[in-house]
Amino acid sequence: MPTNTETVTIAIIGMNRIGKVHYQNLRGMPNVRVKYICDVVADQSWADLYPDVDKIVTDYHEALEDPDVQAVLICVPTDLHPKITMEAARAGKDIFCEKPVGFDDDQIMQAYHTVQETGVKFATGFNRRFDKNFRRIVERRENGELGDEQILKITSRDPEPPSLDYINRSGGIFMDMTIHDFDMARYITGQEVDSVYVAGGVMVDPQIGKAGDLDTVLTTLVFKNGMLGSIDNSRKAVYGYDQRIELFGSQGMAQANNVADTTTTYSGAQSIESDKPMFFFLERYLDAYRREIESFLDAVRGKHEVECTFADGIKAIRLAQAAKESALTKKAVKVKDI
Repeated sequence: MPTNTETVTIAIIGMNRIGKVHYQNLRGMPNVRVKYICDVVADQSWADLYPDVDKIVTDYHEALEDPDVQAVLICVPTDLHPKITMEAARAGKDIFCEKPVGFDDDQIMQAYHTVQETGVKFATGFNRRFDKNFRRIVERRENGELGDEQILKITSRDPEPPSLDYINRSGGIFMDMTIHDFDMARYITGQEVDSVYVAGGVMVDPQIGKAGDLDTVLTTLVFKNGMLGSIDNSRKAVYGYDQRIELFGSQGMAQANNVADTTTTYSGAQSIESDKPMFFFLERYLDAYRREIESFLDAVRGKHEVECTFADGIKAIRLAQAAKESALTKKAVKVKDI
């Protein structure tokens, strides 16, 4: 096992947008070596894009077979997550996997049991857990400053809808977008959800509805300890990336508001103005993406346990599945366990 200061050798599998974000973060961290970049469309021109990477390959199996590689980052399309997870686990590599951990239940559970049997470390990529503003809410709760938890409110709205091509392969709004909020509901409260009730519609783009998806959703959560929660999602907020969380309890409330481009305000005779929320999720959560990778590396080094586990990833999927069923049946749906 590496020590806390020993260099960790990494392979990134999949260099889409999120793979590039992780690469940029890793290259600026001490005691990290990105030895492989693996992508099916990689070619020799990539050597100029990633000059500090030893090997750029189209077949990720080369990285899994290399004993120097200690950990892999799985950043490929979701349907490939379980297969690569099982292969990496059997190769003895620690794993960071972007959310969701898969689409197919049988494949997900096969991967989950393979990770348990091999004993490798597995982290699910829910970056919002590592946002310093949201973490402060958790600290307040854990310190007992909020008293008994009673109400959770999460607002999560995108500045513009994704392409229809993305919609068609995303798994739907609950698996793609709301799944972050389902994970945050568990993380912020420290509680499990018993049931969900969803009301949804198509108010942004009729083409999203024709693709069989929703673009505007309200989800009511009933937690096992009796507290209540709500999540509101929209695929289009014209003013920017709207990300707010409030946790209300018997002794107080903790609230994290939007992050703006600047903290500057203007006060005049006619109005008081401030900047709009950041527009792009990579800007809003830039620091959180870095913190989650740092946390994973420290887990690989044995400094602490993985903070967002495979089980956390599956539980978020269970919430997404229940929400989808509720949207279809118009009834409250119990959340299944792993």
